[in-house]
Amino acid sequence: MQSVLSIENLNVHYGSIHAIKGISLEVKKGQIATLIGANGAGKTTTLNAITNLVKKSGGKILFEGEDITNLSTHEIVSRGIVLVPEGRKIFPNLTVYENLMMGAYSRRDQEKIKKDLNWTLTLFPRLRERLKQLGGTLSGGEQQMLAVARGLMSKPKLLMLDEPSLGLAPLLVKEVFQIIEEIRKEGVTILLVEQNAFAALKVADYAYVLETGKVVIQDSGKDLLNNDDVRKAYLGIATK
Repeated sequence: MQSVLSIENLNVHYGSIHAIKGISLEVKKGQIATLIGANGAGKTTTLNAITNLVKKSGGKILFEGEDITNLSTHEIVSRGIVLVPEGRKIFPNLTVYENLMMGAYSRRDQEKIKKDLNWTLTLFPRLRERLKQLGGTLSGGEQQMLAVARGLMSKPKLLMLDEPSLGLAPLLVKEVFQIIEEIRKEGVTILLVEQNAFAALKVADYAYVLETGKVVIQDSGKDLLNNDDVRKAYLGIATK
């Protein structure tokens, strides 16, 4: 299967702190890959390094075979990599519809934008009911859905989701992960950063476990769900 994203020996320093220590990983076309690990393991920093929001101190990043290591964030986004950041970061003073259109701001294909809007609102029916409502008046769960929907409106080839279930009630968490699977069925490749390791591994084709800036375990999501070390450290399940 073709690799969409390939990271080779990525390093990131924050001053004297070595935050990312030689990470290498791969995301295959049409799959869900996930990064799991404790707070401070380097998951968000990895996503920010891919999009050049943080400066890399070493390594190479390839997207669809092209070296994007030193491209600007704008150039990276224009190639089809979209990051839905932790904490939603929607525009509270714009309506739901205006927020969604901000996702499509760089597109010129009006007919396809209409089609994608309709598909996105089918995925998130609650947003359809609230198109004229200000983003800031939505519940936390609805704002998270809006953040993901806005990301989809830019027609990503790779959708990177940073902690999409953070702070959500269990029922909403289940709904968010069902939507992530639906997005993948439409052919969108997904790189997921998630502290809810159990939910992430259930949907992931492949997973990487990060500890203090290093990949310590990698395997299919299914196999990591059954890995004793992972079950004990990240899933809170006692092993025999």
